[in-house]
Amino acid sequence: MSEILEKTQKTALVLFSGGQDSATCLAWALQRFDRVETVGFDYGQRHAVEMQARQTVRDSMTKALPQYADRLGDDHVVDLIGYGRIAESALTADRKIEMDARGLPTTFVPGRNLIFLVAAAALADRRGLEVLVGGMCETDYSGYPDCRHDTMVAMARALSLGLDKPVVIETPLMWLTKAQTWELAQQIGGAALVEMIIEDSHTCYQGDRTHRHAWGYGCGECPACDLRAAGYQEWVASQ
Repeated sequence: MSEILEKTQKTALVLFSGGQDSATCLAWALQRFDRVETVGFDYGQRHAVEMQARQTVRDSMTKALPQYADRLGDDHVVDLIGYGRIAESALTADRKIEMDARGLPTTFVPGRNLIFLVAAAALADRRGLEVLVGGMCETDYSGYPDCRHDTMVAMARALSLGLDKPVVIETPLMWLTKAQTWELAQQIGGAALVEMIIEDSHTCYQGDRTHRHAWGYGCGECPACDLRAAGYQEWVASQ
C-alpha cells in the first residue's frame, strides 16, 4: 500500500491476530507470495482466546486453501507485555468500553500498530521477508488513528529510513468495508475460507466463544462484534 508492490517480491510477513481481518490478509498473502510467515503480539490482552485463535486459524487455513499450504511458513510471537502495561486500555485492563475525552473508544491501545510494525519490520529484516502485510482499515473501523492510510505511509517511510532499505507495507483491506472483506475472502477461497473465518477466527473484544452467530462467535454487543455482524449481513444481502 505504501510502496509499489513489485513482481520480484516473493516473501511476506503477515501481522496476524487470528481475527477476521488478519485471517483474510493471510489468505490474500498466500495467494500472492511464495513464502508467507506470520507474527503475533502478546501485549497482555485480557482474553487468551485471541492468541489461541491464531493457531487454530493457521492450522485451518491450510485446509481451506490446500493449494497454498506449502507456502505457509513459520509463526512468531513477540512478547510486548511491558508495552501493554504502559498503553493500558479496555483490551488490556478491566475497563468499560466507551468513548474517552478525545472521542476515541477506550479499546484504543495507544501506538499499538506503530509498535507492531517496528517489531515486524525488525523480524522481517532478520528473516529475509520483503513485504509486511497488515489488516489496517480506514473504511469500517473504530476510529483508531493508527489504522489510517496516512499513518501507514508515514511508518513505511520511517522504517525505510531507519533500516536503510525499502520497507513495503501492504494493507489490502484499507479501503474495503467489512462486507467487502467478506467478499474478498469468498473470492480467494470460496465457501471453505468463509466458513473457516466464521468458525475459527476471533474478533470479539469480550473474548466470548460461547455464543455462535451466523457471522461467528462473540458477545454480539461490543463494537467489534457490531462491525463484523453488520458487514456479514450486508454481504449476505448482496449475494
